[in-house]
Amino acid sequence: ERFLWDLRRMVADRVATDYVGGLRAAANQHGLGLWLENYGHWGFPGEFLKYGGQSDRIGGEFWVTGDLGSIECRAAASCANTYGKPFVSAESFTGGPPFKNAPKDLKARGDWSFTEGINHVVLHVYIHQPTDEKIPGINAPWGTEFNRHNTWFEAGKAWVDYERRCSWLLQQGWRVADVAYFIGEDAPKMTGGRDPGLPPGRDFDYINAEVIERDLSVKDGQLVLPHGVSYHVLVLPPQTTMRPALLKKIRDVVVAGATVVGAPPQQSPSLADFPKADAEVRALAAEIWGGTNVGKSGERAFGKGRVIWGKALAEIFAAQKLPPDIEYAGAARDAGFLYTHRRSADAEIYFVSNQKDRAERVSCVFRVAGKQPELWDAVTGERRALPEWSEEAGGQTTVPLTFEAKQSWFVVFRQPGQPVANGAKNFPDMKPLLTLTKAWNVAFDPEWGGPAQVEFPQLADWITRPEEGIKHYSGTATYQTTFELSDSALSNPQTALFLDLGKVCDLATVRLNGKELGTVWTAPWRVNISAAAKTGRNSLEIAVVNVWNNRLVGDAKLPAAQGRTSLSLKTVKADTPLKSAGLIGPVTVQSTENPK
Repeated sequence: ERFLWDLRRMVADRVATDYVGGLRAAANQHGLGLWLENYGHWGFPGEFLKYGGQSDRIGGEFWVTGDLGSIECRAAASCANTYGKPFVSAESFTGGPPFKNAPKDLKARGDWSFTEGINHVVLHVYIHQPTDEKIPGINAPWGTEFNRHNTWFEAGKAWVDYERRCSWLLQQGWRVADVAYFIGEDAPKMTGGRDPGLPPGRDFDYINAEVIERDLSVKDGQLVLPHGVSYHVLVLPPQTTMRPALLKKIRDVVVAGATVVGAPPQQSPSLADFPKADAEVRALAAEIWGGTNVGKSGERAFGKGRVIWGKALAEIFAAQKLPPDIEYAGAARDAGFLYTHRRSADAEIYFVSNQKDRAERVSCVFRVAGKQPELWDAVTGERRALPEWSEEAGGQTTVPLTFEAKQSWFVVFRQPGQPVANGAKNFPDMKPLLTLTKAWNVAFDPEWGGPAQVEFPQLADWITRPEEGIKHYSGTATYQTTFELSDSALSNPQTALFLDLGKVCDLATVRLNGKELGTVWTAPWRVNISAAAKTGRNSLEIAVVNVWNNRLVGDAKLPAAQGRTSLSLKTVKADTPLKSAGLIGPVTVQSTENPK
């Protein structure tokens, strides 16, 4: 078994250093960098972390549906954080039902990947389309189709801007993690386990033996890596083996002031220097833990640090008086909320995601003190100081936040500040002024089967309409109507006006009085119309685009010669369910006082 351990370890190390390292060196000689996904499945013989550590840049992967990505993204993010690689790519939005997903359907999963440590999005899949005659054209059996023949390719710029802003902010500094989980020395090895489990409101990295031995040091009681990432505890896996060289490094960091969680090893896993190595392991364990048979739980001071075993991390952090990096106060608590935290030279950057399909109001308690919280909205690009906040004992800041369904915020702390009790709210209430009840003139594109002009007496889902050309329409349709605003609605300079679209399937670009006000693709489905609204008659135009699904379903029911679409793979069938489409509403004008 020891010989096999050495053999497997040698293979894993050579895969990393000779295969990946050799390819990187060859690429670098020609001015190229090496990019790879640092994982493998079904017989991969290496170690995920060391494999990625030899590359210039690394990436993970996640699918829209299922749980693929739950290991891959964290493997890449942990490798990047421990080896000092600022970019963590991901093959993003693979899988999922073909031609059904719009940006609103992708948002929560994409935000989840950000909280796993991803900060560079690689869209999957974008297939070259060599012709404009066959549309949607060449497609794959998996992946979300992002190419230029996608119905929402142009309108989707608003969503791409969101992904771009999120990525840029999450590329600042380094991800903050309280716990480093050592994956063990065995090979092959994916990511490792988490025992004891991670308490809520804290982040972690997996860490390997190479980084521990080569790079880990201690400063002010924290475990520190050369590029600035630090941890409050190092957790050892529940294994009975460890090489003497690694155990010596564990001893050194504890003596220097680190907290290490885990039971003592009993022997070396390797045939190297056997049996002397086993005796050395037992001697080192006795020195650090006070013996090798220490019972189910306990702790021991050693040098400036401590070793602890058999205790929950929440108990250990409480003894350290280290509060969670984030807590959620209020009815929602932490259920359905995810976060990540980056620390740069001049800012604490938190990304908080509401994964639920409903609005929530929750107070977030951040492990930051003495700084003014700012709200950065990656959907619109807007940023503003938050006036409503308080400081808690123990170096924490409480900020009341309002989240729409699947909405995410960046909360950034940059400037010194103190809370001021002036009655201002972070999110003023919206007040309805009027509901648009006039008929809508709707223009479809006849090339895709819709009527050139039709009147909707009231808003309705396209798939509920009797016209086949509307029921099975895919593409853009433009809605037009008018509404009246009184002088009183526009007279208060402290009042902002918004147009709330209600339910939209799937993206909508708004123009008021000839002025384009942007594209909405996610909740809240509203735009600020203050700069374009006027007293009296206002002319409103809303261009709505849905996904390909409905047209493909309609064409699948027709003889091939009568269909308007063309696919290389028939992934959408005649019995595929239709998807809600169009501007469903209700559309309302709302007002609010701007946050001070």
